[in-house]
Amino acid sequence: MTAPILEAPAFSADERDFSRVDKHRLVTALSRVLPSACLLHDLEDLRPYECDGMAALRQLPLVVALPETEAQVVDILRICAEQAVPVVARGAGTGLSGGAQPHRFGLVLSLARFKKILQIDAHARRAVVQPGVRNLAISEAAAPHGLYYAPDPSSQIACTIGGNVAENSGGVHCLKYGLTLHNLLKVRGVTMAGEVVEFGSLALDAPGYDLLPLVTGSEGMLAVVTEVTVKLTPRPQLAQCVLAAFDDVVKAGDAVAAIIAAGIIPAGLEMMDQPATAAVEEFVHAGYPLDAQAILLCEADGTPEEVAEEIARVRALLEASGATEVRVSRDEAERMRFWAGRKAAFPAAGRISPDYYCMDGTIPRKRLGEMLQAIQAMERKYAMRCINVFHAGDGNLHPLILFDANKPGDQHTAEAFGAEILELSVALGGTITGEHGVGIEKINQMCSQFATPEILAFHRVKAAFDPAGLLNPGKAIPTLNRCAEYGRERMGSTRPPAHPDLPRF
Repeated sequence: MTAPILEAPAFSADERDFSRVDKHRLVTALSRVLPSACLLHDLEDLRPYECDGMAALRQLPLVVALPETEAQVVDILRICAEQAVPVVARGAGTGLSGGAQPHRFGLVLSLARFKKILQIDAHARRAVVQPGVRNLAISEAAAPHGLYYAPDPSSQIACTIGGNVAENSGGVHCLKYGLTLHNLLKVRGVTMAGEVVEFGSLALDAPGYDLLPLVTGSEGMLAVVTEVTVKLTPRPQLAQCVLAAFDDVVKAGDAVAAIIAAGIIPAGLEMMDQPATAAVEEFVHAGYPLDAQAILLCEADGTPEEVAEEIARVRALLEASGATEVRVSRDEAERMRFWAGRKAAFPAAGRISPDYYCMDGTIPRKRLGEMLQAIQAMERKYAMRCINVFHAGDGNLHPLILFDANKPGDQHTAEAFGAEILELSVALGGTITGEHGVGIEKINQMCSQFATPEILAFHRVKAAFDPAGLLNPGKAIPTLNRCAEYGRERMGSTRPPAHPDLPRF
């Protein structure tokens, strides 16, 4: 594949005028390569595609294509390239950053019909799947062989592997077993020019540049994924979960840092504050202590001997860090009950509030307590509640800001609250996203985290794969114009920074 390395203009694809796209001409051309059932363009058929899991942002596409073969994907992209039509690839639509929001003058390319598991190779411990296969379905197919697919985002019942690749998704067990990237061998896809490309290899290494990490987490901006080869992991002989309660959030955060500093890498290490445990307990009855200011869930897995040793070390560290209560799951049912509470945090928030806004920043583990205290101050400042669940082991935050979109100004206030959390994440030495991606939601905060030379470098990478800027335009990478506008907005804001180290424009 060859493509020019271009300088990134301040005026980029997301600011271009695509209003001259001819819908009739586009539909006519696509009708030649797709059956009528694979092409949607009437209003009532387009409505289900107007947003992803970030439902606050909605936009109807011009057309939706549902190809069934890679050859059809190639044809669709070539037609769109010829007619300069923006393309947004879509999986299950469970994303939470607006990454799959359609372009109003563009095409949504849905991979929903790419749902075959092509191969389970138990000896090589790998599976070859199409991008529309659900995350959990891979583990279900591999279970008879004593294997499973390790990354387990909370949406794993519905989310698809193609979307996981686009966002580099994680989950509660990513601390030990890694993110999507660490569980991939090869990704096959199609560029905007209609060229079929492969990233990675079935071998331990691949010739040339290692582009698999580049395409993983690229949010559908470099290529459309059509096939994924994932690693399968042997199921551990035993897993046990420790539940620890703390009377202070700082102590809980310090306990997380102590566990990692001791050289222990648990299978999972999660943290929830008191409002989160209260919401969850009412929903799933996980048995959480409601008087605790924070709880930790720490899982050990492996052989019975390995688990027993790790549990003993973790228990000692938790007690030394000030845990007021420590429980170890007595059986598999109790272990699953502990985790059911954590994985039900998002729907539990939906039960107690008309709407919620889920953030996704990442900070150094040792500053978890500091971040929680800052969020508590922001709750008072914005007069909004926030419940907090963390992938504490790797510092990935998921604050859930509760609001009511029917109240004038509430959504705007929630967005300002969230922006302040993200900017504080950067100030504390972290980043604006851990696994949900940038999409539209965090694109302004990209301007806070990265300087102009870095943003230009991102644009050059994008241009190498998609010189015309037609794949998912307006997402993830801000233009220089946008950053300048955001800087002026922040300078003119009367809103004081939440932290003295926040970036000032």
